[in-house]
Amino acid sequence: MTPDFPTPTLSQGCNGLQLEDVSLAAIAETYGTPTYVYSRRALVEAFSAYQRALAGRRALVCYAVKANSSLGVLSVFAQLGAGFDIVSGGELSRVLAAGGDAGKVVFSGVGKSRAEMRQALAAGIRCFNVESAAEIDRLNEVASELGKVAPIAFRVNPDVDPKTHPYISTGLKSNKFGVAFDTALELYRRAASLSHLRVSGIACHIGSQLLDPAPIAEAATKVLDLVDRLAAEGIALDHIDLGGGLGIRYRDEVPPTVTEYLGPLLKLLDGRTEEICFEPGRSLVGNAGLLLTRVEYLKPGEEKNFAIVDAAMNDLARPALYDAYHEVVAVQPRDVPARNYEIVGPICESGDFLAHDRSLAVEPGDLVALLSAGAYGMAMSSNYNTRPRAAEVMVDGQRVHLIRQRETVESLYALESPLS
Repeated sequence: MTPDFPTPTLSQGCNGLQLEDVSLAAIAETYGTPTYVYSRRALVEAFSAYQRALAGRRALVCYAVKANSSLGVLSVFAQLGAGFDIVSGGELSRVLAAGGDAGKVVFSGVGKSRAEMRQALAAGIRCFNVESAAEIDRLNEVASELGKVAPIAFRVNPDVDPKTHPYISTGLKSNKFGVAFDTALELYRRAASLSHLRVSGIACHIGSQLLDPAPIAEAATKVLDLVDRLAAEGIALDHIDLGGGLGIRYRDEVPPTVTEYLGPLLKLLDGRTEEICFEPGRSLVGNAGLLLTRVEYLKPGEEKNFAIVDAAMNDLARPALYDAYHEVVAVQPRDVPARNYEIVGPICESGDFLAHDRSLAVEPGDLVALLSAGAYGMAMSSNYNTRPRAAEVMVDGQRVHLIRQRETVESLYALESPLS
């Protein structure tokens, strides 16, 4: 029986697992391991699900770049007409390098520097999602220096519990993000009085890996009430940004479809004239990618057996950071007894694990794939232990594109100088 993989573009072929029409074994042979492998078809299908759900409405889907900022991934979404949600000047540079439209970029984040503000204003981004009172003063000053008017929306914190991991919850009073709901009205009044700011919209984002539409619908209800109060004071908004956060299946979750997730929100928005914006990230890229790695050693132990692979916590930080689950599958079937293994890397940390207690029939030299790794995998990777970051490839039908070369050790210290 064919396994039920998180993405339908992954399947069993005559040479083991394949993504679209390319075997993972062939990818490893050509590009080595560890390597991130993405399906272009899966990216397009995920984005198209949002387009279908929003058909007939004035809407903009802004991909959350922080989920995966590789130029190859960004270029796919740019070609589909996506907008982009960024949180740094570096991400803006990446979007533009990938062919993205600056006029469809929203700039979120609590710590925008003056240099980043200047960069975004010069590029002509769509909107700044402002997250503090101090930020409007700085942005007004920077825009004045450049002789420009900055379009803004306040990211309003609705204090709604998204019922997700505390590290990826962003809409509670205790979180650093956004402005307090009770102070938002006064902040809008203040912003409207500043000559180099143009009040454009309102934004809200309560967290990530959301599996229940109810919390975001609750947040939207509060946001829309504030929009109406602003309109009564003559502060009309041209767009309402309800963020992203739709979850994906990693293990046994049953996330709503895009249509099921957006349905309650769109019902609330019926009859409104403002443009609707969403900022999905994980749901667009998470199940479009996997991490391909090779078993270096099998190490039996008294309490645990270890499968030591050539990927590590520097390549995929989510398990060590969140105790996150990624399904692990052998790429090519082996006629050997399955055993339960801790899947660990070569980094000198006890926290260097990728998966706990997984049943695998593998031998040294075999390939395994960590699934659902397209979001917050490569984007959060590091060079800890002076490990070059992985290569990245994009599968497109029968073709494979190298979208990031594997780093070399020499490149890691090219900007450093020893003392003489």
